[in-house]
Amino acid sequence: MKPFKFIKIGLPVCAGIAFTLLQFGFAGEALAMDCPAATVADPKGVPAGKYPQQYDRDEFESLAKCKLSFKANPDIAKLNKRIRGNPDLPPLEQRIPEDALVVAPYDSIGKYGGTFDMLSNATEAGTSDFLAVRHVNLVRYSDDLTTIVPNIAKGWEWNDDYTQLTFFLRKGHKWSDGHPFTAEDVEYWYENLSLNPKVFEKPKNYVLVADKPMTVDVLDPQTVRFNLPAPKPGLLVHFANSYAQGFQPKHFLGKWDPEINPDADKMAKAAGFENGMEVLSNYYGNSDWTDTPTPMLRSPDKVANLPADTMPTLESHILISESTEGRHLVANPYFHQVDTAGNQLPYISEQDEIFVNEDEVRLLKLVNAEADFKAQSLQLSTAPLLLENQEKGNYTVQLRPEVTLATLGINMTHEDPEKRKAFSDIRFRQAMSVAINREEINQAAFFGMGEGKQYVGFTDSPAFVDDKWKQYYAQHDPKLANKLLDEMGLKDRDGDGFRELPNGDKLVINLQFSVQGVAAALMELVGQHWGAVGIQSTVKEVTPDEYRSAQSSNKLDVTVWRNGQPLSIVLGTNQIFVPPYHDYFTVRTNMLWAEWIDSNGASGIEPPDYAKKMMKDITAFQSTPVGTMESDKLGASLVENLVENLLFIGVVQVPAPIYHRNEVKNVVEYKTHSFEYYRSYPYRPTQWWLDE
Repeated sequence: MKPFKFIKIGLPVCAGIAFTLLQFGFAGEALAMDCPAATVADPKGVPAGKYPQQYDRDEFESLAKCKLSFKANPDIAKLNKRIRGNPDLPPLEQRIPEDALVVAPYDSIGKYGGTFDMLSNATEAGTSDFLAVRHVNLVRYSDDLTTIVPNIAKGWEWNDDYTQLTFFLRKGHKWSDGHPFTAEDVEYWYENLSLNPKVFEKPKNYVLVADKPMTVDVLDPQTVRFNLPAPKPGLLVHFANSYAQGFQPKHFLGKWDPEINPDADKMAKAAGFENGMEVLSNYYGNSDWTDTPTPMLRSPDKVANLPADTMPTLESHILISESTEGRHLVANPYFHQVDTAGNQLPYISEQDEIFVNEDEVRLLKLVNAEADFKAQSLQLSTAPLLLENQEKGNYTVQLRPEVTLATLGINMTHEDPEKRKAFSDIRFRQAMSVAINREEINQAAFFGMGEGKQYVGFTDSPAFVDDKWKQYYAQHDPKLANKLLDEMGLKDRDGDGFRELPNGDKLVINLQFSVQGVAAALMELVGQHWGAVGIQSTVKEVTPDEYRSAQSSNKLDVTVWRNGQPLSIVLGTNQIFVPPYHDYFTVRTNMLWAEWIDSNGASGIEPPDYAKKMMKDITAFQSTPVGTMESDKLGASLVENLVENLLFIGVVQVPAPIYHRNEVKNVVEYKTHSFEYYRSYPYRPTQWWLDE
C-alpha cells in the first residue's frame, strides 16, 4: 500500500476471547481466555497496529492473541422494528463484516442505551455538527488530523503516479437493511449519480480530475478502482474529510433509476409519483448533502407507498422519523464496527435532533444542559456564559482554534452596475480592508484571544506562503482608506457624512450575516469602521437559509463567512480558488463569474485574468507532487493572485467553543473547531456512550 506523501502512520490498540495459537501461527504459547478490553488510555499490553486506535479484526486477534466473541445491543431487535421496511434480524455474526473494524475506545468500554440529544438550526442549516457524529466514508482522518485511516474501506492502494486509486472493501459488509454492500455501490454513486446531469446539473469538482471525469472499475465485489485522467493525490483526502459519501445503495436507488431499471417509471407511477427520477430525488435529494429531506418531508402523503421511509445507510444510525421540528434516528443493526471487547457499535441506541434557529434559544438550552453536544454555530462570544455555568450544568467547554478565518467577499458581479464598477476597483477593496481595526475587533469581540490577519487561502500557511501576504493591507489606516476612496471619486456630496457613488447615487452596503458564519459583534464593528471612512452600511442578522439563498442568487453586497482550507484539503478540491470560491453551505461570491464559466461565456460576466490564472494554477497544483519546486511555485502564484486582488478580506481568526455534557463518555480534546476536517468525524463518536 503506497502511503500518501504528507500522511503519517500512527499507532492503535484492541482485544478479544480465546482461540488456538496454531490458527494464528503461534506455537508454544497459551492464549488468554478473554481478550483484554484495551482502550487508548490503557492498551492492556496489546501492541500497536498499523493504524491509530483501530484494527482490522484479524490484525487485532493476532496481536492480542485471542478470538473476539461478539455481543449486540440488547435492544437492537426492538430498534430494528422501528426501521420501516427492514426484515427481522439474523444473528450478529451475520450482520457484521468478516473483517469488522475493531475500535479502541478512548477511555472505557461503553454501556448500551440512551438517546443522544442534539440541536441544529433547521432542516438543512447547521446540521453538519450532528451529521458528523454518525458519519462514515471510505476513509477518515485520525484525530491527529494528519493520518488517513480506513473506515468503510479496509484499505487502499495508489499506483506509482497517482492515476489509479484502488479501494479494498470488507467482505460481508451490509447496508442497514441487510443487503450486501459491494464495489458496485461505489460505481453506482460515481457513474449514475455524480456524473448524471439529471441529478447534478454540473459535476462537483471533487469527482473530476483536471476538470475531466474519472472512470470506475469493479474488479470484484470487494475491490473498486478509480482511474484518473491525471495525477491527483488529494483524491484520497476528499474521501477522508468530505460529507459527500463515495457510495450509495444501488440495490435500493437503482430500482427507481430508469437508466438501470426499465420498469422504474411504471413502479413510480403506481406509487403516485410522476416517474422514477422523482422517487430517486425524494430519497437522494439531488444532493451530496446527506441531510436533505427524505420522502417523509418531501412527499409525506406518498411515503407509505414506498418501500421505506429513507434509503439504507452505512452510518452508525438511521433516520426513522422527520418533521420540520427535527429528526429521530436509531442504531444501525448492521454497523461494521466493534469495540475491543467485541461489542457492536454504536453504544448509543437513539439520536434525537431538534431545530432551533434562534441563537439565544440554542444558548439557553446549552446552559440548561438540554443537549449532549454542540460545536457548530457556537462563537467565541458565547464562551463566557457557557464557561460560567459549566459546573452547575455538569458540562465541559473546550476552546479550540478555528481552522478558518472570518472573511468579507465584496461582490464584483453585483447586479447594480454602479456598485459593480466601484466594487471591482482594487482601490475600494484596499480601502475597505485598511478601514477595519482588527485589533479593536479582537479585543472588543474576542477578548484578545484572536489574531488579525489577511486571508491567504491556505489556513495552515505552508512554506510557499510569503509572510508579506499575511498582513497585506491588513493594517488599520483610515487615512489611506479615505485617500483611496477620494481617488475613486466616492465623495460626500450631500453633507450627511457618507459617500455617494460617482453618479450621485447613495452608496449603502448591506451587511447581511448569519451567526453560523461569523459573530454578530464582528459585523457591528466592521460596519462602524467602514462608517468612519464614509461608507454607510446596514448590519442585519438573518437565518442561515436566508443568507445562503441571497448569496446564491447574487443579492448580497458582501458575503460574510469563515473561509480557508489546509493544504491537504486543497489538494482534493479546488473550490476556494474557482468561482464562486466555495460551496452553498459556506461562502460564495462573484456568482456571475461562475455563471460565465458554467455557460462557456454564453451568460454571466467574464472573470478577470487573475481569476482565470488561479483556475489554471489550481488544476496544475493538484497534479504536482507536494513539496517540489514546481508545486511551491504554483502555490505561491495562487496566494499572490488571491491576496493581491483582495478577493476576500480577512478579519480575525479566533478559537471557538465545543460543548458536551459530562454524561457523554469517551469524548477527547479536539485539535480544532472545524468543518474542514468534518467536525467530530476524526474523534470517533461511534464509541461515545451515555453514563446516565
